[in-house]
Amino acid sequence: MAADWPYSEKARAGGTMVGGNRPEGRGTSAASGPERDWRGRELGLALDEGRIELELERGRHTAVLPELTSLTTAHPLRERLCGLLMLALYRDGRHSEALAVYDDLRRRLAQELGVEPGGTLTGLRRRMERSDPALTRTFTAPGPTSTRPAQLPATVADFTGRSDFLAELGERVATGEPAGTVLTITGTGGIGKTALAVHVAHTTRHHFPDGQLYADLRGSGPNPAEPEGVLGGFLRALGTPDSAVPDGPEERAALYRSVLTGRRVLVLLDNARDAAQVHRLLPGGNGCVTLVTSRTRMTGLAGSHGVALDVMGPDEAYALFARIVGEERAEVERKAAMAVVSACGHLPLAIRIAASRLAARRTWTVSVLARKLADERRRLDELRAGDLAVKATFELGYGQLEPPQARAFRLLGLAEGPNVSLASAAAVLGLPHEDTGRLLSSLEDISLLEATAPGRYRFHDLVRLYARACAERGAQPPGEQDAALSRLLDFYLATAARVYALERPGDRTVEHFEPTSASPLSFPSSRAGLDWLFSEADGLINCVSQCTGPDTRRRAADLLMAALDLAESGARPRQYEGAALAVSEAARTAGDSHTEARARSALGHLYSFTGRFDHAARELRRALALAAEDPVVASRAANQLGIVVSGQGRHEDAERFLEQALAAFRADSNEAGEASALSNLSRLHVTLGRTESGVTLAEQGLAIYRRLGAPLRLANGMYTLGIALTRAHRLDEAIVQLTQALGLFRDARQTLWEGMTHFRLAEIHLAADRPAKALAHVERALALGGLGGEWRRFSFLTVRTKALMALGHETRARECWWEARELWERLDSPEPTEVRQLLAGTPWIPLPDQDSFPGQSSRSLPGDSLTERRPPT
Repeated sequence: MAADWPYSEKARAGGTMVGGNRPEGRGTSAASGPERDWRGRELGLALDEGRIELELERGRHTAVLPELTSLTTAHPLRERLCGLLMLALYRDGRHSEALAVYDDLRRRLAQELGVEPGGTLTGLRRRMERSDPALTRTFTAPGPTSTRPAQLPATVADFTGRSDFLAELGERVATGEPAGTVLTITGTGGIGKTALAVHVAHTTRHHFPDGQLYADLRGSGPNPAEPEGVLGGFLRALGTPDSAVPDGPEERAALYRSVLTGRRVLVLLDNARDAAQVHRLLPGGNGCVTLVTSRTRMTGLAGSHGVALDVMGPDEAYALFARIVGEERAEVERKAAMAVVSACGHLPLAIRIAASRLAARRTWTVSVLARKLADERRRLDELRAGDLAVKATFELGYGQLEPPQARAFRLLGLAEGPNVSLASAAAVLGLPHEDTGRLLSSLEDISLLEATAPGRYRFHDLVRLYARACAERGAQPPGEQDAALSRLLDFYLATAARVYALERPGDRTVEHFEPTSASPLSFPSSRAGLDWLFSEADGLINCVSQCTGPDTRRRAADLLMAALDLAESGARPRQYEGAALAVSEAARTAGDSHTEARARSALGHLYSFTGRFDHAARELRRALALAAEDPVVASRAANQLGIVVSGQGRHEDAERFLEQALAAFRADSNEAGEASALSNLSRLHVTLGRTESGVTLAEQGLAIYRRLGAPLRLANGMYTLGIALTRAHRLDEAIVQLTQALGLFRDARQTLWEGMTHFRLAEIHLAADRPAKALAHVERALALGGLGGEWRRFSFLTVRTKALMALGHETRARECWWEARELWERLDSPEPTEVRQLLAGTPWIPLPDQDSFPGQSSRSLPGDSLTERRPPT
């Protein structure tokens, strides 16, 4: 600050001092008592001004503002004080307020003295208006005026991938716009935040000629760094002597901002706990850029740009693994290497640890490591190398959780599946949705949980393993896990039962399920309910597999029955099969025939829709033998078994089972089941050549569905009637029924039944000598994917072959037939009569011998039933 301040107190027209107590006049030769008092006060005020000016030079503008405000209030016309106040406000970032001080003084001077402020003060105002950098570069502390710190940790030599993030962050760091740019990198522990930040810092350090600062804020540990201590270290690194480093975080932050003003410095704040810890460590001037890494989302840093880091992609993960163990060693066992990085959940820290262990053991093969990591219960223990451990990284985050957060974290780890919905999480925790939402959001904020969509959350695979390990520790409340899974099972069963009832009006099956204490979700329509069922498929099926104990397995078997739409759709067939086998085996071991029968009935249902007809018949027969008195098994298992054995050519048995099912449904007043059995009997009558009664039975079933108001079941009734009308040679009527059914199936995303309807329409157009239309329908059926296994695909290909031949595309027809024949050779029970009829008149096609087929039927497809119709969404 310049020291040549004019004093407004000296009346420029005569020397009268304004603002003090000196009497009017030009003074006397000897100072009187009042004169001496005035001179003393003036000297004291001048000393205060000089001291404050030195404080401003040291960058302590924030600290002196209260005193300056008090002094300018007492001496409102003293220009030097006003100038010091303006400068302090300006350096504190309060530019408009600084200019307002000048305007107030100018107004008072004009009113009281009729003068303008002096040239020094007016010049200061002009410099502020044009943002003169010199106003903020006045630090003159003793010792070295500045140093160039270079505190960045060494970059990772084998840094791999993250090219998109590198480009984005590198560009923002290099440009440094807007002023004081803050870039945050967040993500779970071990995701590679620090490695990425350090790599970006090294690649852009040439943009920061005044140095780079680094601090580990220890935010994930129990003792996070205090901003005051970090600021002290930064100030010393920037050349401030210890004697000039002030006490207190506010004073240090103010001096820190002053020192960095006008300099280009990169600041890397690693492992921040939260935004509050970071605030005082941010430079205030132009040209500086701050990189922050944290497990916590930095929502409180206004104007910052955030990057949420996810796991590596498969190719990036493999590249990192190969760089550490050696390209040749990894490529020789590439499949095993991919299994290793998959077991690591593509988490960079885990991959680095696994690869480092392998690199240090030349006698190990990649396959050895892959086998060690295949065991989920030992995986976290295997991911340890030296002082690096994935579990230790997760421990840091878990140790910071409040008790409700810790409970939510470990219990949610029990819910298997790729993600969990808010409603399912509330069931696991036994809390209202609002409280659950707050807990999940708090876990998301610290990167222990990730939101995949509104209302859906997921753990990283390794985080889930750690959460489950926390739940299994002996220190947790006894029975906590079992109670959580039981609540989840109740929620799934109650809600799946509601979906089942919505979709099947008049079906009393759900009334025979075990009671639950959960409140089910409500849905505006059956379609919305089915959407929920398929979105929850993974978690629901896994819950069944986990609930095979004595207190839960009956409800688990009922949940399999309630979720039969998953079985018949082809959605998660292996998972559904595994769950049903787990429940049936647990029930068999315990002698629980009721539960075993229901689980085997669900299993048989699945097998019939995936083309494994011998397996389906075996399981359904077992179910009936175990619980013939159970109205659910007696009706549903018999109905499905009738369909299966009909497809195997055992028509007499099929009729017996379907009549048994019809009687069981009627005894239970299950109208929807009755319509199902009537429709299936219609299919059997058509197969046996009883076309007229087949049409009648189909019409009776369809009439029930119309009365019940079940549009999707109505579509199945139309489908069945369409087949019966086709066999009755009433092709136009059949086309009307099947076309209406096709529209309903398509609108409801019923993929399996949409494909089957296309196939039936193709048959009609082929019989009516319209091969082009037949080919169009069968191509659509094939395009919809694997519908019910290879058995159905074989039938589709036979129709396609015939249509191609009729159109003169002999070469394509020949290729199509060879594909069909390869399927036939793998099948247990194809249909020789149908094949011979379809391919009649094509002598170049080598047909199978009649005796080569173990069974024979006409034109029905096992599992192609009226009753169950849900395809994958």
